[in-house]
Amino acid sequence: MIIRCWGARGSIPVSGIEYIKYGGATTCIEIRSKNDDIIIIDAGSGVRKLGNMLIEENRYRYSMLFTHSHWDHLIGFPFFKPIYIRDTHINIFGWPFAQGTLKKMVSRTMTFPNFPVNFEDIKAEISYHEVCKTSFWIDSITITPIFLSHPNQGLGYKFVEDNKCFVFLTDNELTFKHPGGLGYQDYLDFCNGADLLIHDSEFTEEEYKTKKGWGHTVYKDALRLALEARVTRFGLFHHNQERTDEALEEMVQDCQNIIDGHKASLECLAVYEGMEIEL
Repeated sequence: MIIRCWGARGSIPVSGIEYIKYGGATTCIEIRSKNDDIIIIDAGSGVRKLGNMLIEENRYRYSMLFTHSHWDHLIGFPFFKPIYIRDTHINIFGWPFAQGTLKKMVSRTMTFPNFPVNFEDIKAEISYHEVCKTSFWIDSITITPIFLSHPNQGLGYKFVEDNKCFVFLTDNELTFKHPGGLGYQDYLDFCNGADLLIHDSEFTEEEYKTKKGWGHTVYKDALRLALEARVTRFGLFHHNQERTDEALEEMVQDCQNIIDGHKASLECLAVYEGMEIEL
């Protein structure tokens, strides 16, 4: 299983010299199975570059999983060039959430007067599937969803292939239980023993004092989850739009100091555009 990041920023895309290392595109993760099947998580602004690469590779069949319906996780969909190619086939998975059907969730990114192309005029063949509450399979990968603690709800996912485990929990507030969300112990059990955990780490402790209930986690709380779940590798994710490269490196160093204090072997990094990890 290969995991690639095409966007790790939260809330809104950003650009500038202060965001060069970790990037400014919003959430988009690509997974390749051992058979080279393609799974895409979310269609934030990072999905644009992914689409360009898939066309260069002459690849037009993939599955797309959505975590939730907030704008930063959908904004790239109209700029995902494969949807304008007739050979493209996409299986979309997700949960209807409070906004209606999966089709409505995706198509509203192309509604008049906000976008010049009508969703009904795209060329791709798209099928919609509500995810099972237990587990389902895409190729050789077993996928297990979990409800996130986030306004308007959301889904996190666990991906397992050949006993290797990747857990992706973006937009999850560990210390505040939103309607439909779960408790800390539930997320701890879900992440237990994962080879890679990528978790929302948007806020510092100081920022969280005025942001509690916004649906995001203090990075030290996400680190605590990774330590207690005994995961092998932990990635900070959903970087705040104001978080510069320098500030992210300071957060990673702070996490490393905490890890060293626990005498733990956890590897910690801030997820960045262009990151590739093979499990």
